[in-house]
Amino acid sequence: MLGYGIEVTADATAGALDEFHPVVQSWFRSRFAGPTQAQIAGWPHIRAGRDALIAAPTGSGKTLAAFLAALDSLICKGENGSLEDEIEVLYVSPLKALSNDVQRNLDEPLRELRERALADGVLLPEIRTALRTGDTPASERAKLLRKPPHILITTPESLYLLLTAAKSRAKLATVKTVIVDEIHALAGNKRGSHLALTLARLDALRTREGKPVPNRIGLSATQRPIERIARLLVGNQRELPVILDGGHVRHLDIRIEETDDELGAVASNEQFGRVYDKIAELCLAHETTLVFVNTRRLVERVSHALEKRLGEDQVVAHHGSLSRQLRFDAEQKLKNGSVRCAVATASLELGIDVGSVDLVVQLGSPRSIATLLQRIGRSGHSLGKTPKGRLFAMTRDQLAESAALVRAIKAQVLDVIEIPMAPLDVLSQQIVAEVACGECSEDELFDLARQAMPYENLDRGDYDRVLEMLSEGISTSRGRSRAHLHRDRIGGVLRPRKGARLAALTNAGTIPDNFNYRVVTFPEETPVGSLDEDFAIESHAGDIFLLGNTSWQIHRIESDRVLVRDAGGAPPSIPFWIGEAPARTKELSSEISRLRSDVEACIEAGQSLAELTEMLAVECNLGSNFAEQLAAYLKVSHAALGALPTRQCIIAERFFDSAGGMQLILHSPLGARINKAWGLALRKKFCRSFNQELQAAATDDGLLLSLGPVHSFELKTVFDYLQSQNARSVLEQAVLDSPVFGIRWRWCATRSLAVLRRNGGTKLPPQILRMRSEDMLSTVFPMQQACLENVVGNIELPKHPLVDETMRDCLEEFMDIEGLVELLADIEGGKVRLLCKETTEPSPLCHELVNANPYAFLDDAPLEERRTRAVSLPRGLDLGKGSLTALDDEAIAQAELEAKPPCRDADELHDALMSVYVMPPNAAFATFAQELIEASRATLLRTEAGAFWVAAERLPGVLAALPHATCEPALPALPFAHEVPEAEDAAVKMLRGQLEPLGPKSAESMVARTGLSMQQIQTALATLESHGVVLCGSYTSSAQKAETAEAKEYCDKRMLARIQRLTIAKLRKDINPVDAATLGRFLFRWQRLGQGARLIGADGLLRIIEQLEGFESAAGAWENEILSARLHGFDPEWLDALCLSGQVAWARLSPKERTVDEGAKSTPSKAAPLTLMLRQDMRWLRAPSADSDCAQLSERAQSVRECLQRRGASFLRELIDESGLEGSQVEDALWELVAQGHASADGFTSLRLLIDRHKGESKSLFDAAVSKVSTTRWRETLKKSRQKDSRRRSHAHLSITAAAGRWSLLPEADASDIDIMSHARLLLARYGVVFRDILIRETALPSWRDLVQCLRRLEARGEIRGGRFVSGFVGEQFALPEAVSSLRALRRNPPTVPEIVIVAATDPLNLVGITSAGKKVAAILGNKILYRDGVPIASLESGELVLLAELNDGERVDEKLGYHASAQRQGMSQQSLLPA
Repeated sequence: MLGYGIEVTADATAGALDEFHPVVQSWFRSRFAGPTQAQIAGWPHIRAGRDALIAAPTGSGKTLAAFLAALDSLICKGENGSLEDEIEVLYVSPLKALSNDVQRNLDEPLRELRERALADGVLLPEIRTALRTGDTPASERAKLLRKPPHILITTPESLYLLLTAAKSRAKLATVKTVIVDEIHALAGNKRGSHLALTLARLDALRTREGKPVPNRIGLSATQRPIERIARLLVGNQRELPVILDGGHVRHLDIRIEETDDELGAVASNEQFGRVYDKIAELCLAHETTLVFVNTRRLVERVSHALEKRLGEDQVVAHHGSLSRQLRFDAEQKLKNGSVRCAVATASLELGIDVGSVDLVVQLGSPRSIATLLQRIGRSGHSLGKTPKGRLFAMTRDQLAESAALVRAIKAQVLDVIEIPMAPLDVLSQQIVAEVACGECSEDELFDLARQAMPYENLDRGDYDRVLEMLSEGISTSRGRSRAHLHRDRIGGVLRPRKGARLAALTNAGTIPDNFNYRVVTFPEETPVGSLDEDFAIESHAGDIFLLGNTSWQIHRIESDRVLVRDAGGAPPSIPFWIGEAPARTKELSSEISRLRSDVEACIEAGQSLAELTEMLAVECNLGSNFAEQLAAYLKVSHAALGALPTRQCIIAERFFDSAGGMQLILHSPLGARINKAWGLALRKKFCRSFNQELQAAATDDGLLLSLGPVHSFELKTVFDYLQSQNARSVLEQAVLDSPVFGIRWRWCATRSLAVLRRNGGTKLPPQILRMRSEDMLSTVFPMQQACLENVVGNIELPKHPLVDETMRDCLEEFMDIEGLVELLADIEGGKVRLLCKETTEPSPLCHELVNANPYAFLDDAPLEERRTRAVSLPRGLDLGKGSLTALDDEAIAQAELEAKPPCRDADELHDALMSVYVMPPNAAFATFAQELIEASRATLLRTEAGAFWVAAERLPGVLAALPHATCEPALPALPFAHEVPEAEDAAVKMLRGQLEPLGPKSAESMVARTGLSMQQIQTALATLESHGVVLCGSYTSSAQKAETAEAKEYCDKRMLARIQRLTIAKLRKDINPVDAATLGRFLFRWQRLGQGARLIGADGLLRIIEQLEGFESAAGAWENEILSARLHGFDPEWLDALCLSGQVAWARLSPKERTVDEGAKSTPSKAAPLTLMLRQDMRWLRAPSADSDCAQLSERAQSVRECLQRRGASFLRELIDESGLEGSQVEDALWELVAQGHASADGFTSLRLLIDRHKGESKSLFDAAVSKVSTTRWRETLKKSRQKDSRRRSHAHLSITAAAGRWSLLPEADASDIDIMSHARLLLARYGVVFRDILIRETALPSWRDLVQCLRRLEARGEIRGGRFVSGFVGEQFALPEAVSSLRALRRNPPTVPEIVIVAATDPLNLVGITSAGKKVAAILGNKILYRDGVPIASLESGELVLLAELNDGERVDEKLGYHASAQRQGMSQQSLLPA
């Protein structure tokens, strides 16, 4: 019966509760505003006893919809006295935590219902609930049998046990309603098949006693296809249930959060740190936050990091390896609101009640659309609230996947759940369990099994083979394995053997046993959690690890447990759990293909990067930074490969690594299951074709094959190695060689009860269990473990149910053989576009695959032996690469020396001649050459260009290219003389052989080396260049200086890459990193801060402004604290003259944030941040922050702004007359325009007047005794101006401001004016050495990601150096060559006497707490820092002396920040004082 969609009428809503007991009605109305649509639609069917599947979003009241009808029935029975002590309602949950939660949430309503009934004069009997899971204590289990509850809450595995144990089985015969919650979590794996058989057995139990089968109710928030899920719920013998589909998507607030990092193929620790900071900010902005990650390891890592930021008592960890008590405590803390944040895996993904959650954070991609929906649905769980989710992408590929996820959710795309069909290992376990309960007919048991939906097409032959295995056992080296059944084949009856029930009870379930070690405290024996076997075995006593946010020290490791002590908060080493990473779903892979296809269409339509960025930002809910990064990533990848790989376009890419090997990448974004299948099959085919094993890896976005020297083939033929007809058989043979078969065999053997995990209730040690499963495999399938030397051809698979099931698991669960066959068929049918690309360096799409995690490997080579470690990956993306740096002559010589063929005897000289084809005679090798000539293995070839040695084997080809050459002596008839290539081909081969061991060479130079004509050389070079073998450019310094076509050089691409690496490595080795103190000493000299480094005059001032422009500091600090510290005898006239001449301007770059009180007066202040800059640089300096909204200005500021727009530059008097405002009002308006970055004045005097005005009087800095310098000329000018205008109103005010200059609006700047390269060059000029931390105080900059791209470009051009210049700082560092020289000199010449410098806190070089340890010193006027030898030792803050470091013996700093050296060193230290 189908009922798609939940559409509820007004009448249905009003009468939804009419059929319920009055007590239930009144209780419901007192607790809830009204029933939800899921409840209104579901109650009539549930009350009528129909099977139903309710699919609705999280928070729509599904659980209450199922339970309320059952509670109403129990209350009615209790009122009329027919309520018996028996189980009537069975609730099955996939998670123990969810079961615990449901029981708690049921007990409270039952108590309230009893109280309300009493208030209404109705005495109800107690309606009991009970919980039965693997964590239930023995006493509670015994109590359940003595007095059964009315509602039993359990898990699929515990239900199986209850149905198999004799006493509890009888108690289940009374069940009338079965509720299966979160059914989608079971459907896609063997737990769903296991539960389906268990429910079929429960139906059979009821039927044998002549009772109707229980009605079944399924609940889920996310499921597709819904009809198959409905059939899984009820089985094959019933009608399809009522399907109440309320959809899977509510309105979601979902967005991808961004930092200012440049994402790469691997996330750095500093990037993780900034993500943790951002998550902590989100946690503080919300009451409760759930952070989901994909692995238990990451749970511990993230929770530990957030604990440091939010406090130890504000973060809890939750995952399956924690003990039940720790999980329960975490859930309660979250529910009670005593913590702000919980970090979890899927353990909190389903409908566990953890109270109100405001925000869900997903770190990394969950690889599934349904999983993300489920997780985000944990927030806003109450009806009417909006779920809120934030995604964090850590790499470029994660960013693309997250963008596709958001896009898919907006398009309401959902994953398809694939239900495993007829798993034989599960069938085997259930047969033993059912027969253990009593004699069974083979035919009836077969029919029972086929009632379960996964077994609807169960083959009778497979069923009989399972019975044969269970009844006859399997012979092993330890004797015949235990047979669990007696099989009467004559009567067709099955009976249990002794121990069958115990085996079924102690080895239940389908969850793979990963051999976890229990973690218990010593000596208290308190359970803490569990660790993977691999981690436990590799650990030692004394090691410290993190579990449950607590540090534990290992005391002792036993056979099945780890004894630990509390480590008292000691620094932990985070545990690493070994396991398979979840593969991406088909639907999400399709969405990634769709996203790439849409981006590719935009690129090919000629859209700019900005247009692509806007499209991605809108469609994928991305911020501008990440949208631009994703657009750049895909655009650069498209340029590198010629297309973007999708489901309809597969790209093969091949490139050389640093070791000379080749890496082959198949870009196929089809998901890891298809790519693993393709990779394993190709690896097998290559092994057979070339007789050599190769390394391989597969991820969701492609597969990688590390090729060896023998793997030579035309790239396009890689698609022909595997056909759809033979793919399955090839993959079967490949799987038999891989570790996955052994692991899956053990899982299937233990699930089927062929190998018991527990013997007599005692768990077998992992190593014993492994040996037993391997012994059984040797018996059942001896060829799988046979010596490979004795195996000829394909290994034939035996017809055995466990072998069949293991292979099915490998091919269909671990991999996707059907998807691979479909892909290959489409390739053969021309439905998939195939591209082949030989690249000189890995394309950006390769990077993450080259850095694949160990779980992606398709072979058993360890990480340290991977050939991909020889791949050199470029840093970041570059949309506009400049030319390469001029190659270092020493690097060229070193590379040529390393590549030069050795010639230590005649044989080695012959090998060299075979490589280079022709070689000019060399006196050093003359003896060896003569030996070869006498043996007729070589000859001397004479040409117009000179003489050459030629190997006999190369002579036909060389003569084809040089037909007029003669041989001395002539060689006898050669057996291979007929092998004569075409002249052009011969010239190409000769030139290629010559270029392979050489650095960059011009075409002219190759004439003398080869004897070929210039025309032949040019033709051959063009051919080699078109094939990507050689590259053309200006690589040496001489060629770059020439800049002519004749100066072009050619170089083998692999040789060029080697020389480039050597060049950069040499440049980076020129300096060892200096410490922060040396950096401080360098910066003081670099920025002319200190007595011995200061400049003089207006020209010096202009140089200082050129260096400091764009840095914002307090307006009152520029003259008194910054410029005067860098210039001898600083005179404000110099600054005024530069401003009035139009060379220099002042302005604010970072607009002032508006206050809540929009009418608040904007008061001029010396502390306001302003910058000085060259007027010609104003537009690009203002561009990064030029987004101030004029609409936010006050009415007065708007009026003055309009005056300036109409009149242009105006004096203050003109603005007063034009606007009609008072003088003070105009000044306030001007200051507001300054504060918002809209206005400035011709001269600096205007600023002095504005910030020094007090009580309506104008007071110039020239009239105040704040400057000791001469200002005679300005005083005379102002005096004359006052005398001239003495009779006019406000004469002093007017004349002073007239002398100061005019006010004007700053030119408009927008994002298009941003010049990132100019910013990069400016920062290099300012600091000499640039890295991320040193720029913390900069306010108006492009993002670090954009800056670092420009800096890399400058490094590639050879203009700057990249490397590690200052120790103690993470991330990339860049420096000017002259800065490197200065740093080197300072490192070699440490100070012999104290170097003392006093720096104002407003100065750009106030880097306390940034490049040095300690708290930051506030950048406030008057604050100062005292440096000794580049280290801050004291500061003056708000007039108080603060010591920042320990002083040496005899040193002293007085209250005025005066430094006093020790008595014995006072004389020499006086000479070193450098007061600022």
